[in-house]
Amino acid sequence: MIKIRLSRADDGHRVIDIWRSAVDATHDFLSSEDRLAIDDMVCGFLPQAPLWLAVDGNDSPLAFMLIDNGHMEALFVDPAFHGKGLGAALVRHGLAMHPKLTTDVNEQNGQAIGFYESMGFLRVGRSPVDGQGRPYPLIHLEYRDRS
Repeated sequence: MIKIRLSRADDGHRVIDIWRSAVDATHDFLSSEDRLAIDDMVCGFLPQAPLWLAVDGNDSPLAFMLIDNGHMEALFVDPAFHGKGLGAALVRHGLAMHPKLTTDVNEQNGQAIGFYESMGFLRVGRSPVDGQGRPYPLIHLEYRDRS
């Protein structure tokens, strides 16, 4: 049974492990230099960030989501649990709090774009670089209720 809860200080190492394994599995378009620079940046803030976690029956984190002012800044699932509904559960949780949730996805990550579009997100824009000015275009998405 999956439960969603807020992160605690002792979740930091596991969250970094999830982030690293998920990025390694899905972000093969990153240069090795950019991957290391992003890792340094993420390790500096992610363990203290207010995250929503999907945890298993033993309270062990399997996936996490970061939302800031109605914008999903991050959604990462341990690759061993891809396709199990953890990402969808976290997105539904986010939508319950922020019905007009937005997010950005790397254009090179077609699997993630497909996931968000299947959840009801629509493309509303594009940026030629990522948030740090690196050459990884972003697709801007916004949730639109289909009912």
